[in-house]
Amino acid sequence: MIHDAVLALKDGRYFFGQSAGAKGEAYGEVVFNTGIAGYQEIFTDPSYSGQIVILTNPQIGNYGTNSQDNESARPYIEGLVVREFSGVASNWRSTEHAADFLAKQRIPIITEIDTRALVRHLRSKGAQVGVISSIETDPAKLIAKAREIPEMTGLDLATGVSTSQCYEWTRGITPCSPSEQVEPTPETTLHVAAYDFGIKHNILRQLVQLGCRVTVVPAITSSEDVLALKPDGVFLSNGPGDPEPLKMQINNVRQLIGRIPLFGICLGHQILGLAVGGETFKLKFGHHGVNHPVRHEQTGKIEITSQNHGFAVDPDSLNATETEVTHLNLNDHTLEGFRSRKDPLFGVQYHPEAAPGPHDSRYLFGQFVDMMRGYQTRL
Repeated sequence: MIHDAVLALKDGRYFFGQSAGAKGEAYGEVVFNTGIAGYQEIFTDPSYSGQIVILTNPQIGNYGTNSQDNESARPYIEGLVVREFSGVASNWRSTEHAADFLAKQRIPIITEIDTRALVRHLRSKGAQVGVISSIETDPAKLIAKAREIPEMTGLDLATGVSTSQCYEWTRGITPCSPSEQVEPTPETTLHVAAYDFGIKHNILRQLVQLGCRVTVVPAITSSEDVLALKPDGVFLSNGPGDPEPLKMQINNVRQLIGRIPLFGICLGHQILGLAVGGETFKLKFGHHGVNHPVRHEQTGKIEITSQNHGFAVDPDSLNATETEVTHLNLNDHTLEGFRSRKDPLFGVQYHPEAAPGPHDSRYLFGQFVDMMRGYQTRL
């Protein structure tokens, strides 16, 4: 077998493999995702901007890609690492091979490496920056390049992936097949302003499906400009990078607290935590997958959740008299959700909009709708 690609990590570990798709180099933080399905959703999730993604499922690409499963307008991963990349795409919904889908954006793929050994290394040493290359095969040179790549901590990536102008989103959930049951969309009665820090399409679909009119706004939009839209609630989206450098966004959210209902997911949850006076920290290797157990503290119910984050809110930094922990990760006991005891706001670290699943946490969108309706009544 000819090895014509290399993955090199900052700490000096490297792996030889084969190149698939686009030739070239990719740079970024190397992380792993344990999901069995949903690779197209991973490719197109803006939260993966700045990251090279390892997929632990041993074969990727076997069901191709299609336009309906995109979570944004294009792929955002920097590079892809897999054990085997299928040469055949066999699914009735497929319109394009996954390698061609990534090649259009010149995203390199490295295959035929021992992903189990690589993931074990990252679990032990922690996520770190690295390089994929199919144009340079000298590991020493690539390790030197990796050591020049900025670490994820301190990077504002959300502003770069955000929309540059406001737009309306009107599409709800489209059934994938005739057998999928989708409730009819109710009459639109609520208006949501959604901050785009790297927003996923399925979040917008979920809001529309519950009868919301959604206006998506750029990450740097001021609080006053958001309130000028006269929304019934403000949503804070997922996104990439470190939340702490987002000083403008944190301040804007802080100015909205107590004036309008707020709901944050992932990076939006972290920004909300910082806005109420909390602190965030970087996880050793992050949470990336679709099988993470989370306990709802008020009910004791366990939700199986989709997750994609490298930072978390420190629960000890939150004022316990003003906030309440609502969700806890059962793998490492990190904070997965909190709400205010006095203002209409809450956030979760995981992804209730998860596509293709699991769907255990979709009730949170209904909770946001109920909060907005209750706030209307109060006014």
